[in-house]
Amino acid sequence: MSAESVPARRLLLLRHGQTAWNAARRVQGQLDAELDDTGHRQAAEAAVVVAAMAPAALWSSDSVRARQTAAYVAKESGLDPTYDARLREYYLADRQGLTHDEFAAIAPEEFAAFRRGDFDVVPGGETAAEVAGRMAAALQELLATILPGELAVAVSHGAAIRDAVPVLLGWPVTRRAVLHGLDNCAWVELDQAEPEGSLRMKAYNRVTTA
Repeated sequence: MSAESVPARRLLLLRHGQTAWNAARRVQGQLDAELDDTGHRQAAEAAVVVAAMAPAALWSSDSVRARQTAAYVAKESGLDPTYDARLREYYLADRQGLTHDEFAAIAPEEFAAFRRGDFDVVPGGETAAEVAGRMAAALQELLATILPGELAVAVSHGAAIRDAVPVLLGWPVTRRAVLHGLDNCAWVELDQAEPEGSLRMKAYNRVTTA
C-alpha cells in the first residue's frame, strides 16, 4: 500500500454545552459549572451526530461541564471516556468567577484585550503558549491511540481548543487571532495524514442542526 493510500487519522474537538455561567457572561476558566438545560440539550443533540461518525476513542477535560458533555457522547457511542487535565480551559487566576461587567470595571484595558481573545493579559493566568502546548501534547497522544482511518474525539473548552488549533496545524500560536471562539457544542474537525505530522483542518465551529 502506498503512503498516499493510507487513510488519515481523524480528530474531532468538541466544546462543552452551555452552562449558566456562559449564559450570564461569567468567566469560568478552570472553575466548575454544570451544564444548564440548554447545555444538556446541545450535548445530547451533538452526541448523536458525533456517534454517527463511529469514533474509536473518547477523551475529555476533567472539568464538570466537559465531563457532562462527554457522558452524552459516551452513551451514544458506547465508548468509555478518558479524563485528562491537560484538556482543561485556561487558568485565569483572580478573573475566574467575575462577570464580564465586573471584569471590565476592575481592569477595562485588560478586559478589552481579553474580549479580543488575548488571555495572556490576565495577571497570574496561563499563557496561550502554555495552554496550546499542553493541549497539543494531549491531543497528539490521543491520536496515537487510534489506527489510520479511525476517529478520536476530545471534549474540551472554547479558548483552549481555539488556541491549540494553530499549533496542531504547525503554525505559531499567535495565529489564533484569525480564529474566533467556538459556540457551545460546536466542534473542529482535523486529520493527520502522517504519524507525528502536522494536522489539516477540515471544519471549524461546526454545529448540529438536529
